[in-house]
This record gives sequence, structure tokens and C-alpha cells, in this order.
Amino acid sequence: MGGAADDRVRAARAYLLGVAEPPAPALTRLVTEQGAVAAAERVQRGDVPGEVAELTRARAHRTVSPAELDRAREAGMRLIVPEDEEWPAWPLLSLEVAAGRGVAGMLSPLGLWACGQASLERTVRQAVTIVGARAATGYGEHTAADWAYTLAARGVTIVSGAAYGVDAAAHRGALASTGATVAVLGCGVDAGYPAGHDAMLRRIAERGLVLSEYPPGTRPARHRFLVRNRLLAALTAGTVVVEADLRSGARNTASTATSLGKSVMAVPGPVTSRMSRGCHELVRSAGATLVASAAEVAEEVGTFGVDLEQRPAEQGRELDGLSRTAGRVYDALDARSGRSAEQLATEAGLPVGTTRAVLCELELDGLSLRCEDGWLRGRSVR
Repeated sequence: MGGAADDRVRAARAYLLGVAEPPAPALTRLVTEQGAVAAAERVQRGDVPGEVAELTRARAHRTVSPAELDRAREAGMRLIVPEDEEWPAWPLLSLEVAAGRGVAGMLSPLGLWACGQASLERTVRQAVTIVGARAATGYGEHTAADWAYTLAARGVTIVSGAAYGVDAAAHRGALASTGATVAVLGCGVDAGYPAGHDAMLRRIAERGLVLSEYPPGTRPARHRFLVRNRLLAALTAGTVVVEADLRSGARNTASTATSLGKSVMAVPGPVTSRMSRGCHELVRSAGATLVASAAEVAEEVGTFGVDLEQRPAEQGRELDGLSRTAGRVYDALDARSGRSAEQLATEAGLPVGTTRAVLCELELDGLSLRCEDGWLRGRSVR
């Protein structure tokens, strides 16, 4: 990867995304073997194996040009492809691993349409999926919003499906914080679905991303939301089911997350509530870990979870022990995006050499972390 795809590759993948309903194993194999450009040309000519021909026959006549992609960008939509540096290869690897084990339908997308300018890879680097019932109770909506707010405020991206009920509450909770949120749709990113969530989706695109593997103009359909659920499960470290009936899309997402080897968590509710039956069954069958707070969600998903589980009083005691110089450098660090030593020195008003030395001291205490872009704010786990 290491950069951005050229126009021919992007146009080819845009064409391939629209020529067959995902997941399309035979088409994906052709792309893997031939490359996106050659595969698109072969599909257009009809020079493909029978299984690919069957999948693509109805739409093979369609075309996508670089000019059309430019028009999409002008309308606020862009196509992210595996050749781009921002492609989330690591989280999506779980789909390929599951496919290798013979789990049906677990294919990585050929590309993802997006609204929003945030880097997809960075945005989902520390992320949790929160899903649940559309017909959520007040308890479910409050829990989803409160936990999403708490997690997002500490640098965890909240991923959900933009549906009514729990999904919308999770997105709104994240938007109320300083953090990011991502909506993954089962229709085109321009479909305006659900109809009552236009304003929310625009806000999500401003602070995070609205994603879909379906081309612009694709209408919502039940089977597309079920296919979409694999992306909700794959893009993050774990999935939290806040409320769900025994048969529901949220349960489907949880089952997919299990097959991908991801953490699955369920929120307990009143035993009299139908909307909690699915959560209780997940826990009873050992399909999910019971969680009763945002801190327990963080603890369950590991890495960044340990950081979040630290009590504020404990962290405060550690920060109280910093020198004035170290405190200035710590305050200049950001929890979500890395900054170079030079940037931090400018922000803190200190010499670069002093800043570098302090960063190393903070790293030993778990209060700063090295990353590709420089340094991030950390939290001690001692």
C-alpha cells in the first residue's frame, strides 16, 4: 500500500463493487488472481469463468470512469480501496482468516464508499461496535448513549449501523463527546436512510465516517443489512449488544463477531423485558461476556481497554507527581493523533531536546506512547 491508488484502480474497484452483490466469492477470487483493473476488463468483455459470469451478467454493462469518481467526490463521497494507505487491513484480516476456516460470507470488501475525510485506518485503530434493538427501551437508549459518550471521550471510536433505537443513541452519545463515530450502512451512503437520520449522518461524516460497500444510489434492503453486519463486527476490537430480542440483527452481528474471533459483550436488563432476552441468552450460552459499565467494555477488549479501566483518582495521583516541564509536555500530547517532538516542543514552549527527553520519561511511566506519526498520550497501567 503506502499511498493512494491510481485512478484506473479506483475506477475498476468502483465498477466491481457495483457489478455484483457482495459478498461475491468468485469475483473476489478473480480480483485476487488478476488484479482489479484486469478483472474489471474481463468482466466487461464477458471473458470470465461461469460462476463470475452468473454473478455479474445483469450489471456487467455498467461503466465507471475517473470522471464519475470526481463527480462523486464533489458530492461529498469518496471510494477507499485496499491499495490506499488508509485501508484498515489489520481489522479486516479477521474476515480473510474466517473465510480460510470455511466460514461462509466472511469476505473483505473490494472497497468502501465513504462520506467524511477522516482516515479510516486511524479512525478504527481503537474502536468498539455498539448495536442493539431498533425498538429500544429508554433504558437501552440511555445505556448506549452514556457508554458511547464515555468511551468516545477517551479516544475510542464508536461504530454502529445508524438505525433507530440503540444504534442512533450510540452515535449521538459519541457526537456529544469530543470523540469520533462511524456509521456502516446497508445501502448507498447517499441513500438518506433512515429518513429521519439525515442530520445525524451529516454530523457523523463531519466527525468520523459514513461507510458502505454499496455504490451510491443503492437502495436499502434487508439482505444488504445482514451482509453489512460482517463489517460492523470486523472493523473493531469488540461488539457490545445493548438490547436485542432472541432473533435480531444485533444478535446476527454478535454471532459474526464470534466467528471472527472478536470480543462479544452483552448488557443485562430486566428479566421481564423482551428487548433484553437476546442479551441474556448470549450470556447464558457463553456467547458473550456480561458488561455493566463502559469501563468493563474497555477492560474486555484489551490494549486500550486496560488504559480506560484505570480510575481517574489513580491517574490523577500519577499526574500530580510530574514536574512542571513534564506536565507541559503531557498536556501537549493528544490521545487520538500522534504529534512529532517538534510539534510538541512548540506547543509546550520547550526546546526540542528537552521535549524528547521528557517524552522518554513519560513513556517509561506509561503516560506517552510512540506511534507512526510521533507520540500519543498514554495512561499508566501499573
